[in-house]
Amino acid sequence: MDIIISLSIFVAGLVIGVIATRLMSSASQENQRLEKEVEESRSSLESYQQDVAVHLKSSMELLGQMNEACTKAMLQMEKSTDLLNKVNQETNGMPFFSAETEAELKAVASMQRRKKKVANLTEAPRDYSADPSGLFDK
Repeated sequence: MDIIISLSIFVAGLVIGVIATRLMSSASQENQRLEKEVEESRSSLESYQQDVAVHLKSSMELLGQMNEACTKAMLQMEKSTDLLNKVNQETNGMPFFSAETEAELKAVASMQRRKKKVANLTEAPRDYSADPSGLFDK
């Protein structure tokens, strides 16, 4: 009888052990799967951080190059402005046309203004016909 009780306790313990092992095994597999996902997420995050760092570094270099180009352009514009001011100061006293040519140009311009005033007083507007058709007569 002691043997039967011992044997039945042994079998019951064996069944409970197998069930517990299966439960522990599935929980262990779930833990392993979760650990794998966490590791993948960490590696993905590290890769992303490296990509962002590289992008920011290249952006910083490009902005530095743009700053240098703008500085060079500003210096060039300053030199050009100085040259133009120098040329304007040198040629300020010298007229573009001679005195006779300027007087002639002013005379021609005043004659053209007088012609326009006289022409406006004697001529009918261009949209009026010189020969009426009588279409609107009553």
